Amino acid sequence: MAGLRLGPLLRYVDWETATTATVWVEADRPCTAEVRCADGASGSSRTFAVAGHHYALVVVTGLTPGSTTPYEVLLDDRTVWPPEEYRFPPSTITTPPIPAADGAEGAGPATVRVAFGSCRWAAPPAYGHLPGRTDPVGPDALDTLAARLAADPDAVRPDVLLLLGDQVYADETSEATRRRLAARRDLNEPPGAEVADYDEYTVLYDESWRDPEVRWLLSTVPSSMIFDDHDVIDDWNTSAAWLAGVRATSWWHERIVSGLMSYWVYQHLGNLSPAEIAADPLHTAVHATEDATEAVRRFAAAAADDPTRTRWSYRRIFGRVRLLMVDSRAARVLDEQRRAMLHPQEEAWLREEALAAPGSCDHLLIGTSLPWLLPPLIHDAEQWSAALCRGERGGPDGRWARVGEFLRQRSDLEHWAAFPESFGRLTELIREVAQGPEAPATVCVLSGDVHHAYIAEPAPSAASAQAAAGAPTARVLQLTCSPVHNSIPAPLRGSFRFAWSRAGRLLGRLLARHGRTGTPSVRWRRTDGPWFGNQLMTLTLSGRKAALSLVQAKSRKSGTVLELAFDRSLTDDTPSSFSQSTKR
Repeated sequence: MAGLRLGPLLRYVDWETATTATVWVEADRPCTAEVRCADGASGSSRTFAVAGHHYALVVVTGLTPGSTTPYEVLLDDRTVWPPEEYRFPPSTITTPPIPAADGAEGAGPATVRVAFGSCRWAAPPAYGHLPGRTDPVGPDALDTLAARLAADPDAVRPDVLLLLGDQVYADETSEATRRRLAARRDLNEPPGAEVADYDEYTVLYDESWRDPEVRWLLSTVPSSMIFDDHDVIDDWNTSAAWLAGVRATSWWHERIVSGLMSYWVYQHLGNLSPAEIAADPLHTAVHATEDATEAVRRFAAAAADDPTRTRWSYRRIFGRVRLLMVDSRAARVLDEQRRAMLHPQEEAWLREEALAAPGSCDHLLIGTSLPWLLPPLIHDAEQWSAALCRGERGGPDGRWARVGEFLRQRSDLEHWAAFPESFGRLTELIREVAQGPEAPATVCVLSGDVHHAYIAEPAPSAASAQAAAGAPTARVLQLTCSPVHNSIPAPLRGSFRFAWSRAGRLLGRLLARHGRTGTPSVRWRRTDGPWFGNQLMTLTLSGRKAALSLVQAKSRKSGTVLELAFDRSLTDDTPSSFSQSTKR
């Protein structure tokens, strides 16, 4: 008799027809997985097998637009979800209303609520929300959000949850996971207490997604995901020297292949639309064999060897909101003289999608695990180290180049700013999208990684040519939210505050001058933050209006709660436009 091992996760809800969705499940043996909705919609799929684990991504069809319907999951015609005596509300699928035809009376523009954050170290499920129980890294914001929504049936739920990286920590395992790893191998041998293979990756997802509150939340709020470094290893793909060093180890090949295998199965597959799933050759291949392990392994090994052979980036449409989720880890070019955050094909895809169908979206969201606009000192330090490594001071084999590489690896200097050409091209692309009569109302870059939250935006110019001509210009914002559940030591908090300070800016300018980094392509300012703690941001988008809120999980005598730290409109102020000033 087949049982449900993990899931269900509601992944994709179609906003164009509002009639289809996808639900991901993991079973404990081969079976047929079926989703049945109360309104008659349904879908089924045979499981596929990878390394002894059994998965299905069920495409649900026949949903009613503008509705919320409960669903259940059956394995071989036996109901396995919801479980008996389930203490949470029913898992549901909510579809958006179909917009009224041009000229017809309608209910107005659809409101889209996008919650996002990154860096979630798995919470020990035993802590729950019990008073007096202490979580070692503080209360989990995602877990606390789930408990709040489950307790209040009238609470407004996000339309989508964007998880912007570090959904699992392959290199920082919990005590419970280490015990499981020690039961199968000697942790004194590399890679020690880090995960070594695909089966150990499944332990991480079990730990993260079995948490009862989070399991319910992911069953009822659609999610979109992208990896960051800890999904594989800290500072993944920092530089060519870093890659050469890790490739020389005995364990790296299995780590990267298993990491990409598990990412495709657990995260990436659910990012795709039903049409993309049907056209995906690997999805077809895994269903054509009893054991798809080798097919997925070959795919992952090829992707690790040549990033141009696959695309992890993807597009989602939510009415008149366009999301472009960008792979800023695996798609890098690390050759020092051609260094790029995105290889040429990936960069061309991003440009094409960002500029497609002018006037068709009111808000463009660019999801990238790594912030585009950083605290100024960190930005300048990254550009400085990149300049040293490519030989601006003494050549690529000189002493300064070695200093630059040492600091780059030691200090995590590997964000967009550490790829200066890519930073400049992304800046120009955003500028191009944001200007002109058909520009969206906002262009928001959504990021995490840096274990604090903040809002930054390009500083307004005194008078750009287009502003003088009266052309509309989108408001451009860097929205950074991290962590969802992790810690940040007090000294590091102080370092981030200093990096945003006037003194930090002055030190950054000295580094930029020493590195001969040239004229900055944009200047920016922090408008709000920094905030520290376990937190989530939510964008509320309606027509050409946008608002942002930030909540933080706090421990109180009665348990954990979400406290509002920020709530403000983003579109009532005068939109910003880029400046070519060299001052920042």
